[in-house]
Amino acid sequence: MNIDIKANKIYIPYFNKPQFTQIYYGGSSSGKSFFLAQKIVVDNLNGCNWLVCREVARTMKRSVFNEIIKCIYNMGVSTLYNINMSDMIITNKFNRAQILFAGLDDVEKLKSVTPQYGVISKIFIEEATEIKRDDYLQLKKRLRGPSTHRKNIIMAFNPIFKLHWIYNDFFDGKVNDDIRKYEDDKVSILKTTYKDNIFLTEQDIENLEDESDPYFHNVYTLGNWGVLKGLVYKKFIEKFFDVHEISKRPGVMSVFGLDFGYTNDPSALFCGLVDEKNKEIYVFDELYERGLTNMELAPKVISMGYAKEKIMADSAVPQSIEELRQLGLSRIEGAYKNEVMYGIQKLMNFTFIIHPKCKNFINEINNYSYAEKDGESINKPIDKFNHLMDAMRYAVIPKLEGDVYSFK
Repeated sequence: MNIDIKANKIYIPYFNKPQFTQIYYGGSSSGKSFFLAQKIVVDNLNGCNWLVCREVARTMKRSVFNEIIKCIYNMGVSTLYNINMSDMIITNKFNRAQILFAGLDDVEKLKSVTPQYGVISKIFIEEATEIKRDDYLQLKKRLRGPSTHRKNIIMAFNPIFKLHWIYNDFFDGKVNDDIRKYEDDKVSILKTTYKDNIFLTEQDIENLEDESDPYFHNVYTLGNWGVLKGLVYKKFIEKFFDVHEISKRPGVMSVFGLDFGYTNDPSALFCGLVDEKNKEIYVFDELYERGLTNMELAPKVISMGYAKEKIMADSAVPQSIEELRQLGLSRIEGAYKNEVMYGIQKLMNFTFIIHPKCKNFINEINNYSYAEKDGESINKPIDKFNHLMDAMRYAVIPKLEGDVYSFK
């Protein structure tokens, strides 16, 4: 059988690197994911079992899982594979080697992941800046047992925050933004940008080069480590818009999130529309009030017309969620609480269009900024102006990860 591999030139020497830890980072559209999908399939054709991970399991089906399936078809080897879409398991029919997928949000499930034959020899962590250092250390322990294949753990990411643990562990004092390649006995690092990807269209290139925000240009165009400064969300405008017109766009999702408060903090309800295709979030309504009991909060939400909407609330207060459900908010649920920076990373590429009546959201987003230590920003926002910001994360992140429902 002929195998068709069309690879960007810069990655060709990296199909067979020996270093235990391999890091592929840089700008958007640099071909990292495309190359690593090829590498995984080629290794699997040679009998190697792979474990592919990401912070949240349900985000993988629309990203790395699909990327590897496309790669299998593009390489002309689809007849060699069984693909289990529901369990996300890809099995080579002839050598029985598998490509397994698991999220780090379910530790017990991760512990039970094992190939049907042999051991896991290689691990790929997609969007590695999403995960904690302890996750990386635990994954290293999964590479145990005898294998005829060299053990590797591979990470790929955009370098969003210079104070990230990955920078501290692998870059600080050894690799800077001007060094594109680094190797020692244990670690291999490759930095790439859109200029390394021959498969981009002219429009793709123009969009990357036209990025006006200094942070986004530095990280996503140039592939340099990001330095946090000032506001968390920088792309927002105050503008009148027709909610029902926006909701008619194909793929637009309605989202509602609730952050609990009482004496010092307000109860904050976020109401928005997400246009993932155009990277826009429309903020059309809010509730922001202190001193509300659940008996008072529920009627206010109902009077706003949102009794039947799916509201994602702070899961740290399950008793309030249950009480509000009994008081008429029948579809309220506890939100999966990702790390704050995980949610911010997902949302910072969106532009927020805020209806002028949402005064509290406007106030928060204009003041929600990174905390500082010794005069330098750190990868953590201040614990202020974050009530609607948190409610927004509860609402939007699950929708970006595949739980879709429509505006009513």
